[in-house]
Amino acid sequence: MDVKKLISLMTLEEKAGLCSGLDFWHTKPVERLGIPSVMVSDGPHGLRKQRDDADRSGVNDSISAVCFPAGCAAAASFDRSLFWRLGTALGEECQAEQIAVVLGPAINIKRSPLCGRNFEYLSEDPYLAGETAAAYTQAVQAQGVGVSVKHFAANNQEYRRMSSSSDADERTLREIYLAAFETVVRKAKPWTVMCSYNRINGVFASENRWLLTDVLRDEWGFDGYVMSDWGAVADRVRGIEAGLDLEMPSSGGGNDRKIVEAVRSGKLDEKLVDLACERILTVSHRYLEHAQPDAAWDRDAHDRLSGELAEECMVLLKNDGGVLPLKKGEPVALIGEFAEKPRIQGGGSSHINCTKITGALEAAAEIPNIVYARGYDAGNDSSTDEMTADAVAAARDARVAVVFAGLPDAYESEGYDRAHMRLPECQNRLIETIAAVNPNTVVVLHNGSPVEMPWLSSVRGVLEAYLGGQAAGRAAVRILYGDANPSGRLAETFPLRLEDNPSYLFFGGDRERTEYREGVFVGYRYYDKKRMDVLFPFGYGLSYTTFAFSNLTVSADELTDNETLAVTVDVTNTGTRPGKEVVQLYVADLESTPIRPVRELKGFEKVALEPGETKTVAFRLDRRAFAYYDEQRHAWRVETGGFAIQIGRSSRDIALEKTVVVRATDETAEPFTRDSIFLDIMENPAARQKAEGFLMRIADTLLAGDENASGAARSAISPDMMKAMLGYMPLRSMLSFGAGSVTEENLAELLRLLNG
Repeated sequence: MDVKKLISLMTLEEKAGLCSGLDFWHTKPVERLGIPSVMVSDGPHGLRKQRDDADRSGVNDSISAVCFPAGCAAAASFDRSLFWRLGTALGEECQAEQIAVVLGPAINIKRSPLCGRNFEYLSEDPYLAGETAAAYTQAVQAQGVGVSVKHFAANNQEYRRMSSSSDADERTLREIYLAAFETVVRKAKPWTVMCSYNRINGVFASENRWLLTDVLRDEWGFDGYVMSDWGAVADRVRGIEAGLDLEMPSSGGGNDRKIVEAVRSGKLDEKLVDLACERILTVSHRYLEHAQPDAAWDRDAHDRLSGELAEECMVLLKNDGGVLPLKKGEPVALIGEFAEKPRIQGGGSSHINCTKITGALEAAAEIPNIVYARGYDAGNDSSTDEMTADAVAAARDARVAVVFAGLPDAYESEGYDRAHMRLPECQNRLIETIAAVNPNTVVVLHNGSPVEMPWLSSVRGVLEAYLGGQAAGRAAVRILYGDANPSGRLAETFPLRLEDNPSYLFFGGDRERTEYREGVFVGYRYYDKKRMDVLFPFGYGLSYTTFAFSNLTVSADELTDNETLAVTVDVTNTGTRPGKEVVQLYVADLESTPIRPVRELKGFEKVALEPGETKTVAFRLDRRAFAYYDEQRHAWRVETGGFAIQIGRSSRDIALEKTVVVRATDETAEPFTRDSIFLDIMENPAARQKAEGFLMRIADTLLAGDENASGAARSAISPDMMKAMLGYMPLRSMLSFGAGSVTEENLAELLRLLNG
């Protein structure tokens, strides 16, 4: 397909029409020129393809498909290969169902535990989110199907999501909210990116040229097309100018006509419309070139895969006294409706019509001496005395009582945010009641975001199953009984209380905007800086075996910021079971000028080890691993100084550390001005050398003081005090305090000297 030639043959009306959808899920064809329509469909953890006869609003049932673990669970795997397997399976399903683009991955940062869509998102950490999403993207697109990375950008709440402005400084945006998107774009070359509903600093994402063109295309090199989230277009003409190519869904022709009118009136350059068409057609042709009309996918195989992936995602949070794994044949009580009917996914556009759902009760059907009690009604968020009595009786007669708890469907969904972090009260009461009659109580949680655990000290074990997809029950049973060894690690911090969250005072915002006042201190970056107690830290997770780290090495003790640092560390399985450890590498800036987090994740690898086995894990750290975003320069900057290379089991459990010195190759300082203070000059070696003599003469003059002042008045200000006061004075103050010895000419001479 010669895309540019086709566009030259199209009428303006046809080109404008190509820039919006045919209906809810299809692009427009141009039949006259043989340009076909292609279909996009919801993801990201399963295929939500609507039937051809489905409603235009996109709310009716979709085809039967496999529900894989949701993003909240998948990220806890800390495993790029898991995302590759997930992406490959989804790509196969898309080929079989003739889907050109799957809408995902969803990689918005988990700013607050309350965001109603957190179950779809990956992490509070942009490095983890970006690396795993890049693997997913590469895997899907290796099947000849595109992804649409979403929601670009700063879409971190559902409250007023279609109108609210996310107001954040550039450093916060670059380091936290854009970084995962940058990683995916640079590493995986996604075919499309979906812009979000919200404004960013007052400008809708759909018409934000800085976001969609300056950053995404010109800086990061994105060469696909940008589509809108469904209904996210505010001003279609401004959208074209900003770099929004495809409006979804159909506008019914209204916005197409606005594009035509704007071109004909001279308000819109037709070349921008041509460019949007070129991007859309190029991606569609890429899919059509690789389309496999006769492709098929194996539902049973993908169901098995879903269970295998879920095992890798579940996080063992507590295991006092080795209460887990359970022994097959011992009396065990499974309590709670989620044991029979697990909550496996969230609500909204990602909701999958599952091929099947396997609960823990069904998965454990062949294991002897298991009893079940419903315990509560998840649909009505309630429990009866009879339910409680049955649960107590079952727990009392069991060696171990396993309570399946979590958040009902109504608690977290696209479209609204949670109001609190609590489980339903009936479930909290049930857990406390069961723990009172059976000291060996274990809780399995099905939730898409952190919850408070007021009963934590009363139970022996906690398994965070998250929303693990349609085989979550099977995976949970395999972990509970030791057929699989838990290896998940938390991709988000679990705070003790909602009020501890750094965004607590500002999340949701007012009617018009949400202020991101916590800046870069999101998640563990905040809790660790504050040395604040948390329920469970970022990166935390237990295993049925034990691991040890040793022999941390770095390729250089000193390097420049344009060199790469190689890091290796040995990890050994010191226990008696095969297992997987997540080796987490953090970088800590030991002497930064800007306020920075204590440490930041810059590497991770999941390693499978047999008992007694040792493997060496290697990392490579480039300039960005040491950099912060300098808002004055609008660039990433490394400061010369010491950095700690830390190997840990979580952000709070650092096992090994080495310090390296990184020297910046660009030490160009901001120019000094009349408002620069003495302290900054004296702390800059080059500036101090240039101006020391000049400044010392001025300091001597100032310190000499007023010869006519009384002794008591002069003794009230010591030389040390005067030096400290002088340090914070701007240069222009010399004109006022220099007793006539400093002139405008002197000040101009000094600035020329400093900036020469």
